[in-house]
Amino acid sequence: MSFQEFIFNTDLHDLNLVSVVLRLVLAVVFGGIIGLNRAMSRQAAGFRTHILVCIGATLVMMTNQYMLEVLEYATDPARLGAQVVTGVGFLGAGTILMSRRDHRVHGLTTAAGLWACACLGLALGIGFYGAAITAGVIIFLSLTVFQNLGVRISKHFDRTAAHSYEEEHPSIKVRNEEAESENTDNK
Repeated sequence: MSFQEFIFNTDLHDLNLVSVVLRLVLAVVFGGIIGLNRAMSRQAAGFRTHILVCIGATLVMMTNQYMLEVLEYATDPARLGAQVVTGVGFLGAGTILMSRRDHRVHGLTTAAGLWACACLGLALGIGFYGAAITAGVIIFLSLTVFQNLGVRISKHFDRTAAHSYEEEHPSIKVRNEEAESENTDNK
């Protein structure tokens, strides 16, 4: 493939200037939408982080496709993408923290969002537009709409689990009732 064909060929699944720009713009749009949700929730990795992860993954996949199709190197087209998946997993692990006070884990959704954003970028980078756009919408929905549903479900199961645990361990139930009565008396 000549450089002129690379620039002016308009098949969006082949590497050309139009498909490269489209892939990178979609990476900014979807990475930004997902990151904006995280930023509004005041999470560690927000708007710019998600954009950068998605663009980086898109670029890696396009580079792999370029090496295979334009330079005609004998290479595995999934090799660089596999490195992104593990590398971003490591990056996401840095956003996961455990609180000493309440022994709760924080940052799992942000880490999963970064990982999903990288996978979205890989799909965009190879030109798998249908899956990438669908995944981008689903990722956004899972971070916004599904959040309230998840809270409702977990509250229901937390109450059910706590009740079952208290039934199995009567001493815990007595201590909890004593603590509640002390709190009521102190108010």
